[in-house]
Amino acid sequence: MEDTVKFKIENLNVYWSGSHVLKSISMDIGANKILGIIGPSGSGKTVFLRTLNRLNDMELQIRIEGGVLLDGKDIFAPGMDPVMLRKKIGMVFALPIPLPASIYNNIIYGPSLSGITNKNRLDEIVVKSLKSAFLWDEVKDRLKTSAMRLSGGQQQRLCLARTLAMEPEVILLDEPCSGLDPISTTQIEYALKELKKNYTIVLVTNNTKQAARVADNTAFFLMNELIEYGPTGTIFTVPGDIRTMDYITGRFG
Repeated sequence: MEDTVKFKIENLNVYWSGSHVLKSISMDIGANKILGIIGPSGSGKTVFLRTLNRLNDMELQIRIEGGVLLDGKDIFAPGMDPVMLRKKIGMVFALPIPLPASIYNNIIYGPSLSGITNKNRLDEIVVKSLKSAFLWDEVKDRLKTSAMRLSGGQQQRLCLARTLAMEPEVILLDEPCSGLDPISTTQIEYALKELKKNYTIVLVTNNTKQAARVADNTAFFLMNELIEYGPTGTIFTVPGDIRTMDYITGRFG
C-alpha cells in the first residue's frame, strides 16, 4: 500500500534579497513519517522548513515560485490564511524559548489565544501535551513553577509540548537537539518516534547519525539544491550520488 502524501513540493524556488536560496525542489513528504533533512550549513535546509508553514512570508525580500501542496491544497493560494496554516503546521526551533511564566501557562498560552477558556479543557490539554512530549512525569508536581527553571532539555520538550497543545497535523523541527546533551537528545528522539503515529514530522538536523536513527526518509541538501531524497536506509548505505556519500562519511560539511 502506498504512503499517503502530506506535502507535495513541485519545482519550488525561493529567492531572498536577489539570491537563489532554493533551486527547483520537488519531493513528496509522506503522512505519519519522519523526514530528516541533512546538509552543510547554508545549504537551504531552514529556508525550506520555513517555507512549509509560510514563516518566510515575514521576510520582505523573499520571493517564492512553484507549488507547496498540503493535503492537495496550495498553501500559497489566494485566500489561504497563514495564521490558520501555522495552527496546522507547528514549529520547534533550535533554541528553546519558554515564556517567562509557569509551565502550565506556557502550555495554555496558545489554546487560550485561540479562544479556549474552559478550565477543565485547558487542564486536559496540559496533561495530554506534556505526556506526548514525554515531560509529564518530570513536571506534574510543579506545573505552577517557572518554566525558566527547567533544564535545557526539559525546556525543549516544553516547547514541543507547547506546539502540540495547538493540535497541529505537522511538526517542523529546526535543529531541536543542537544544544542538548546526549540524554536529552535521546529523549527528544524517542518522543519523535512516538509522535509520528499521529503527526507528520520534518526534522532539520546537522547530525547525520540522528537522521539515520529517527528518519523514515532523508533528503540531502547541498548548495541550495536537493541532491538526493529517499528511504533513510538507502541514503545511508547505497546513496546514488557521490556527494551524498562524501557528506555522510564526513569528507566535507
